[in-house]
Amino acid sequence: MSKGFASTYRIGLLAAVVFLAYGGLGARLVWLHVLGRDELLGSAEKARREVIPDFARRGSILDADGALLAVSRPVIILGADPSYLRTGDEKKWPELARLIGVPLADVEKALTTKYRTVEGAAASALGADLKRRAAASTALSPTHDLSTEDDVIADEADAQGRRAIRWVKLSNEVSEAAYAEVASLDIQGIVPTRVFRRDYPHGQRAAHLLGYVNHQQTPVAGLERYLDFYLQGENGWKESEKDGHSHELAQFRSREVHPADGYDVRLTIRAEVQNLAEQELAAIAVQWRPAKATIIVSDPRTGFILALANYPSYDPNRYNELSGAEQAWMHNIAVDSMYEPGSVFKIVAVSGALERGLVTPATRFDCSITKTKAEYEGRPIGLPKEDVTDRFDHPLSVAEVIAHSSNKGTAQMALMLGEDSFYQFVRAFGFGELSGFPVGGEIPGRVIRPHTPEWHPTTFTRMPIGQAVAVTPLQMHRAMSVVASGGLLMRPQIIREILSPSGQVLFQYGPVVQRRVLSARTAHTMARLLWGVPNSSEGNAPEARIPGFDVAGKTGTANKVRTDGVPGYMDHHHVVSSFIGFFPADNPQLDISVIVDDADASRTLRGTAYGHLVAAPAFHDLALKLIPYLDIQPTQPDIALPSVALEGGRP
Repeated sequence: MSKGFASTYRIGLLAAVVFLAYGGLGARLVWLHVLGRDELLGSAEKARREVIPDFARRGSILDADGALLAVSRPVIILGADPSYLRTGDEKKWPELARLIGVPLADVEKALTTKYRTVEGAAASALGADLKRRAAASTALSPTHDLSTEDDVIADEADAQGRRAIRWVKLSNEVSEAAYAEVASLDIQGIVPTRVFRRDYPHGQRAAHLLGYVNHQQTPVAGLERYLDFYLQGENGWKESEKDGHSHELAQFRSREVHPADGYDVRLTIRAEVQNLAEQELAAIAVQWRPAKATIIVSDPRTGFILALANYPSYDPNRYNELSGAEQAWMHNIAVDSMYEPGSVFKIVAVSGALERGLVTPATRFDCSITKTKAEYEGRPIGLPKEDVTDRFDHPLSVAEVIAHSSNKGTAQMALMLGEDSFYQFVRAFGFGELSGFPVGGEIPGRVIRPHTPEWHPTTFTRMPIGQAVAVTPLQMHRAMSVVASGGLLMRPQIIREILSPSGQVLFQYGPVVQRRVLSARTAHTMARLLWGVPNSSEGNAPEARIPGFDVAGKTGTANKVRTDGVPGYMDHHHVVSSFIGFFPADNPQLDISVIVDDADASRTLRGTAYGHLVAAPAFHDLALKLIPYLDIQPTQPDIALPSVALEGGRP
């Protein structure tokens, strides 16, 4: 019988309930703090711990005057953690989609997909391996770079093959202003990551020199790749914790490493010179519709490249939009494309004969002879034909051989040198070797060595006129610079300075003389002879003449080698047209090469795109624009070149 409300039964029941409650709580505490401690700590750390990357700025590439050619601009990669999304924020998603410029359907799909699933055998393998990988953390490592990752980062798979998505990319690029509006929406789980994107402010300008950096921030070509060691910088990071809203808990920040920005690089090219060269190429493309073309501008005194432009070109900001066929436009044909140079190559044989003292500018050659009169080492040897328009009724002096671009006269000077000596001069001028140009992809060309199975009797008379030899545009430009530089073979330089992020000069590149090819006297004599090409009445390139500036140079019109597997050359409608010259001839300050491959011969009266018709006018027009820009002073009348007399008493 009960003696009141607090009966023995009720007291016992209450005690049992209290005991069970506290016992369960105690058991739970034992599980949380003892038995399951390691697993739970791992889960908590996995959920709260984060390593926040702090990205370094890639160094800028500048022209010689400090103008930006490649720069890294800050942008925000906008992502989200679907597991942290808050109920009720769905109504803000349309505005989010509008601000970041992404279709609403794509935003909804990204924010509502919380798992990735691996099916079949892959799921079984993942499930069997779950215990071994359970302790793995998905926190970002110090080297983690969101800008180079996939669009989704997910946890390790569970036994069913499901991977919880921890980060999904919403937009690859959001401006600071747009993100400020996104942040004002207060959508939980939205994660901004500040990174840098490579930008080429001038589009196509100097594209083949610069190369580009792809969306994975990997340098692919050009100076971007060659100079990556200096440009890339080192990313920093912060080890910290976040709350349930993905906000950093700064008080728990345990370590912070600041980023080290990359070095800047100043080039030798000048943006405006490059721009003018590219404009001239555009004009060539409209007028002559070539397969490809190259213009190179340099200072022969230093070897510094002021401009290097190719047609066709591309915009490195939009490299991924090129079709498969258009990707060939990315090749730097100035260094990775070979061609037979034609008559411009004649400077090698003539210079060699002058250097060896075998001829003087007044030495004469019978340029009407055939192989029955020409001999080498006691045997008749065939001489190359002259152009169909050339008929010489008198022996030509060396000066006239250059002015008229005589094939027979040049071949006879090579015969005087002999096979080995001529070959030595070819190599001394830099053919058959890499120049050391640091853009990448350079090839050495092709030069046949005497006394080898490939060397035939006709090789010896054809190579001096620019056949049976393959060169790159840069090699031919550098060879002409030997004459302009006073006989020195200079390394073509494109890098001027390496600068710290604060602008301090860390390293400076100066002119590099690779070797002396000609004496200064011979080089000066050759310059006077080349003056006759555009300036004398016998010269074949009056289109390149610039009154008052004593232009010296040489044309080239080379039939193209057949590409259909049949030995020989294409017809005269398919040629490589060139003019390479420098000025002022007595004190060269500028060397310009214009090389045009397969210009439309139907646009000429004679059906052949001769160098003096296609390339020499482009040289003239570009030089006229560069003279005031580079402040090149005209040659004074009282010291006008040359002193070498040509036929008829003309200079």
